[in-house]
Amino acid sequence: MTAAAELIGVTQRFGSFTAVDEIDLTVPAGKLTTLLGPSGCGKTTTLRMIAGYSEPTSGTIRIDGVDSTRTPPEKRNLGMVFQSYALFPHMTVADNVGYGLKLRKVPAAERRTRVMETLELVGLAHLADRKPKKLSGGQQQRVALARAIAIRPKLLLLDEPLSNLDARLRVQMRAEIRRIQAETELTVILVTHDQDEALEMSDEMVIMNEGRIVQQGSPQQIFPRPADRFVAEFLGYENFLTAADGTPLTIRPEHLRIASAGPGLDAVVVDAAFRGVDLLVSLDVVDPSGATVRLVADVRGGAILTPGSSVTVIAPDDHLVSLPR
Repeated sequence: MTAAAELIGVTQRFGSFTAVDEIDLTVPAGKLTTLLGPSGCGKTTTLRMIAGYSEPTSGTIRIDGVDSTRTPPEKRNLGMVFQSYALFPHMTVADNVGYGLKLRKVPAAERRTRVMETLELVGLAHLADRKPKKLSGGQQQRVALARAIAIRPKLLLLDEPLSNLDARLRVQMRAEIRRIQAETELTVILVTHDQDEALEMSDEMVIMNEGRIVQQGSPQQIFPRPADRFVAEFLGYENFLTAADGTPLTIRPEHLRIASAGPGLDAVVVDAAFRGVDLLVSLDVVDPSGATVRLVADVRGGAILTPGSSVTVIAPDDHLVSLPR
């Protein structure tokens, strides 16, 4: 695997607070890597250190194999898109996209060509002469992307770029960013707190908590095998129980089955909420260790379950995930 960026023993402290705690991270070239985790986990601080906006307290940052730990941002040749887009309101779309090229003294003719090529890539060539205030939120986001891509950066850094869009547009832009990354083969690092966004877009996911990397791998590796309870909860595993030998277990709501009787775990229905295509059922269940735990099942198929009724819950072995004790 060719590394576009490497962080080796990188720590960032602000006074007595450690935002990033001695992390090692390799970002594969030509792939989309997400830094994922809750607010305050260190993901944005990590991105800012890669960009050069924040210097690590200790450790080494390499970009394309070159030690860039103390290199200023403008000399790293990285593209960055922020939550706010930061477009220049007095400039046209084309001038916004060409701004970085102008700073790099790219000749005017080549600059025009590259601006239009990049606007074609993001589907906005027909709006080249518009001002940002005349654009929708999704179009402004594409302009910000185009501006970052036009300079042909070594890395494209995206700091929660979809957070200001409505839900429908967010889903559209996920696909759009993925398409652009695939077509350009750019190395992209995306910061997000949205697990659905990360699962859908990532080649590589890096899950962070309290300044540390707790799990890294492809979505296909991480989703079915979370490393610990924190990762499981963050990825939507709502059910936790204990095996007879004391091993902590987790299972997703959609994998639990409910029967009126038979082999399984004894349970009592606490609540059943109809959601159109399914029934979200809360149950008090006696787990294999003998403890009573609250589980949630996502039931489809027209089952009628009323609070207080006794049922059997079946947790298939092939969907149970063992967690560290």
